[in-house]
Amino acid sequence: MNREEFAASIDHTVLGPETTWADVRTVLDEAAEYGMTACIPPCYVAEAVDYAPDTTVATVIDFPHGQGSVASKRDEAENAVADGADELDLVINVGRLQAGEDEVVTEGIAAVVEAVAVPVKVIIETALLTDAEKRRACEAAVAADADMVKTSTGFADGGARIPDVELMSEYLPVKASGGVGSAEEALAMLDAGAERIGASSGVAIVEGFSE
Repeated sequence: MNREEFAASIDHTVLGPETTWADVRTVLDEAAEYGMTACIPPCYVAEAVDYAPDTTVATVIDFPHGQGSVASKRDEAENAVADGADELDLVINVGRLQAGEDEVVTEGIAAVVEAVAVPVKVIIETALLTDAEKRRACEAAVAADADMVKTSTGFADGGARIPDVELMSEYLPVKASGGVGSAEEALAMLDAGAERIGASSGVAIVEGFSE
């Protein structure tokens, strides 16, 4: 893997509750300079696409808790794509999963997948789940025809872990997100089976890469 390929695996991210348009613009500039994707809040997607039309823009759906209705997940996804989002990162309803309501979890994912024609990554929030629950979450993502599974929102305690990436990669391509802050950590996740990395420190990660 060369530096260009490595950078292309990074979703350079800004999703905090205090995120401003200036913060998003900085991430877009850095993503364009280093060849990364940008992952930003949905309220800024239309502005981002207008500002950086050549940068791949991902956004989040039902973030960070995944507790919206199926209809609201679908509507939010449709609005994001109408604004120009290239990819969607959708949070599952962890409470429903832990209550054994896997069909409801699957329905929520499927509603988004069926409503849009862009890749959908399913955030399962691994820090809150047992291994058995992680497997059921991945099975729901597969059943709903999602494109990827993602470890974390970054808002729960704990983030991406190599054992979780290995487990999840048995089902779908994996985006490792949460606590990845260096090139070494990113490469370890890629070696474990991840195909994408979500990180707010994308610039430092790419600059730390040596061929």
